[in-house]
Amino acid sequence: MIGWAITFLVVALVAALLGFGGIAGTAIEAAKIVFFVAIALFLVSAVFGVMRGRSPRL
Repeated sequence: MIGWAITFLVVALVAALLGFGGIAGTAIEAAKIVFFVAIALFLVSAVFGVMRGRSPRL
């Protein structure tokens, strides 16, 4: 999901450079949403991992 957020961010930056303000704004908002969803899913996964007593593998 972080990859998708980075992709939307790059699309937004390119669109902004080319003068497409509406597309850039939409892409930035999509990148923010995907980023925060990824962070939320990570936190939920970490909490459930701690509750189950498993140590994380690196």
